[in-house]
Amino acid sequence: MVPDSLAFSNAPDYHRRLSWCNSTRLKARVARWDREDTATIPQWFWDAIEVDSRQDTVEIDDCDVFYQEWGDSSKPGVLLIHGMNAHSRWWDFIAPLLLDRFHVGAMDLTGMGDSDYRYSYEAETYAQEIVGVCDAIGFDSDVTVVGHSFGGVMATKAMDLYQDRFGALVLVDSGIRHPDEPIPDRPQMGGDRAKAYPDRETAEARFRLYPPQACANEFVLKYIAKQSVMRIDGGGWAWKFDEDLPGTLKGGERYPEEYAGLSLPVGIIYGSDSELFSKETLDYMLSLIPVDVEVCAIEDAQHHVFLDQPLEFAHELGDMIIRLRAH
Repeated sequence: MVPDSLAFSNAPDYHRRLSWCNSTRLKARVARWDREDTATIPQWFWDAIEVDSRQDTVEIDDCDVFYQEWGDSSKPGVLLIHGMNAHSRWWDFIAPLLLDRFHVGAMDLTGMGDSDYRYSYEAETYAQEIVGVCDAIGFDSDVTVVGHSFGGVMATKAMDLYQDRFGALVLVDSGIRHPDEPIPDRPQMGGDRAKAYPDRETAEARFRLYPPQACANEFVLKYIAKQSVMRIDGGGWAWKFDEDLPGTLKGGERYPEEYAGLSLPVGIIYGSDSELFSKETLDYMLSLIPVDVEVCAIEDAQHHVFLDQPLEFAHELGDMIIRLRAH
């Protein structure tokens, strides 16, 4: 899930707290953009994005990892992890919908969002970041980790490495294909397009989902686009992710033994129309995972399930977490 152009290639000093974070991060309450059609945006969305989060960073392996936190710390913990080239602000309108039952956190994996960039990335380091954010928020060992797409892959690896640190795992349109299942033919990310834009408005207008898909909730896409751009040195705007991440990531492959080693409660939520999560994928995963798995297909949703059907997703996710915690 990326904009339709790759982000600005950042300065060599990747091990830093990015200077633009505090100056350009938009507060949720300023997202009532000036448009004539704002009356068509549902009130629940405004109410959700105007719920303040507590924001902080934790240092993991010399880099600051940004996270948000909502709600009452006495309630069960839930950590939300974004997909590739996304960030925690994708959950701004989902996390508040869970607060009646949960204490919710969301994080930016390094190289994305408001976390620092690294010279290179490793799955094991991402697992350490997940643990570190859980520790920083104060989540205990019964925390439920919810990972979308790439975030689900990294969460699975964290479960494999730190089996006693987590209570449950929910994979959102994230899994491993059967070796014989063909990979869908789709456009490559990025391409020979501009990597920086002259102004915020131009950058936001170029925001696209990856894999490509339509989304009826245009207000959701517009909000995410507003949270996904940064001012860059020398002028202009770029996307908040490190374009070198995919090429330097080590250990990002999906291994059957990681899913076969899951011993904690597992849930799967996927879009019924997703091109990345087929019935063959689901059947293969259920054959690998040794515990009973809660499964929910969200109708009229594609890979970006919680953008397509945010209210139904939040409801089903909350109910699933309650069931998983009862195991």
